[in-house]
Amino acid sequence: MSSSRVYVARLAGCSVFDPFGDRVGRVRDVIVVYRTSSAPVVVGLLIEVPGRRRVFLGINRVTSIRPGQILTTGLINMRRFEQRGGEVRIFAELIGRTMVFRNGSGNSTIEDVAIESNALGEWGVTQLYLRKQRDKNASLFAKGPAVFARWDEVTPAEDNGESQSAEHLVASYAELLPADLAASILDLPEERRIEVAEELSDERLADALEEMPESEQVEIIQGLDDDRAADILDQMEPDDAADLIAQLPKSRGDSLLELMDPEEAEDVRFLLSYDPDSAGGLMSTEPIIVSAETTVAEGLALIRRSEITPAMAASVCVTLPPYESPTGRFLGMVHFQRMLRYPPQTQLGTLLDARAEPLLDVTSAHDVARTFASYNLVSLPVVDEQHRLLGVVTVDDVLDHLLPDDWRNPYYDTHDTVKEA
Repeated sequence: MSSSRVYVARLAGCSVFDPFGDRVGRVRDVIVVYRTSSAPVVVGLLIEVPGRRRVFLGINRVTSIRPGQILTTGLINMRRFEQRGGEVRIFAELIGRTMVFRNGSGNSTIEDVAIESNALGEWGVTQLYLRKQRDKNASLFAKGPAVFARWDEVTPAEDNGESQSAEHLVASYAELLPADLAASILDLPEERRIEVAEELSDERLADALEEMPESEQVEIIQGLDDDRAADILDQMEPDDAADLIAQLPKSRGDSLLELMDPEEAEDVRFLLSYDPDSAGGLMSTEPIIVSAETTVAEGLALIRRSEITPAMAASVCVTLPPYESPTGRFLGMVHFQRMLRYPPQTQLGTLLDARAEPLLDVTSAHDVARTFASYNLVSLPVVDEQHRLLGVVTVDDVLDHLLPDDWRNPYYDTHDTVKEA
């Protein structure tokens, strides 16, 4: 095994390979246990394998740790990770913790941890990268000096009532995708989740909440004050925000709706008026809406926007004015592949897909799922009795409905059955 010193922060998201060069997962944390007479010893890695399952990889199964990759013997126990007593996760519990120098030179915060293997092949914590507290007379924006220290030169400050800094923990999540960020937050002890949520930006937390089971969404929103919770709901997709508010006590939900941006709150109230098991309850109220005179070039420019999801960008909806839902009469859809086949100046009103029948807002979720499955669809418009466009149901909305309620949980069993359509 490679014996070079490794700084743990560089292992976040690092790929794990078997002896044949096939990737088996990614590193999500490093597990250590404390020892009374020496520095903590590494016992293994927490890795995420396909299916978002978190499993334990014993350090004795690791043959090499190099920049950007970890090699294993190929033998991985696929049982879900359960943290045992005495085990400490470096990312979730150690980085950001306040430490006190034994020589009396002050406090510091752990920003990184170095691990290294000894002659016996045992990996342990050999060095801490710390940031000392800034001088009282320094600028508010100045950082304290960075220092290195051995484990035996410092002691945790928890005895003085101080805890791990959520700010440093959030910094270690900076490169994670929303789904991975959500899973990482759910992996934290319950008391740490709210602290981390407080440190995340509104947009980042909203993205993560959309990837969590509803029960955990409620737990976090209930832990935030009303103003912050309303700001988070403003950043969420209206259909996700509506689903979350529907799970809250009515008094809290009403209070948050009053504090939300009026336009965002109007969309959420509109969605809450529908049965959640109907097309109206599944749809998003923010489709791409254009007039019949809009050109192919203009349509393609609209779907290129980075904030548009792939499913929503699969097509544009053509209506009569007004062009905000509920719109004027719905005329039809134009798929982006069709746009690519025609000159830029072609008007979209001439390219309507006559085969794409819209869904009525009262259509049952059962029938919506059957329609998507029968015709291999990515999205379908939703209209009212006056044939006005109200929104769009996308394939991810359908999947959210079909999968068990806790499918977003990182410990969800991938062998569980899917709901009946």
